[in-house]
Amino acid sequence: MKYIPILELPILIIMVLIRSAMLRRQGTKVIVFGTTDKTDYIIVPIVVLFFYGILSTISDLPFPAILKTLYWTTTAQYICAIAVCTASLMWFAITLKTFGTSFRVGIDEKTLDKLITNGTFSICRNPIYVAFITFFIGIFVAYPSIVTTVFLIIVPITIHRQILREEAFLKTHYGAEYEEYYKKVRRYL
Repeated sequence: MKYIPILELPILIIMVLIRSAMLRRQGTKVIVFGTTDKTDYIIVPIVVLFFYGILSTISDLPFPAILKTLYWTTTAQYICAIAVCTASLMWFAITLKTFGTSFRVGIDEKTLDKLITNGTFSICRNPIYVAFITFFIGIFVAYPSIVTTVFLIIVPITIHRQILREEAFLKTHYGAEYEEYYKKVRRYL
């Protein structure tokens, strides 16, 4: 049971890759991460270190013990973590479907798509990011350690930075249509 939350992570990645491949076949370049701002790449080593830290916790890979030692372990925490991670995956999948052909990883300044305001986007302006944050809360619940605590602080800060950049782009790109949407729907839940 303790491995299920970390095994849900590849599902998240696979969903993005499948959606990207589907859109690529239609001629849409989905992965535009880092094209508008090269500082986006600073997150890559942090994410790799985090995942290695988690893997070292559950499979005893070399990593400083103080960083990977779990604060507590109970069956209830794993059940809760599985529920949170699974719910966030379902939310993520629904949002990917709602996104249609507008889904991108990064800011795509070259493509003109319509503003998506229905489905999960009628609940919050950033449902994909809400799914990510929720998923990593589930990971923290499953593997509460210094590594996951630090990551749980870094993820929302990094996501919020990206949201602010995307909001500035969307205001410029969609103008009054986005301003109206911005006033009606909250950034998060």
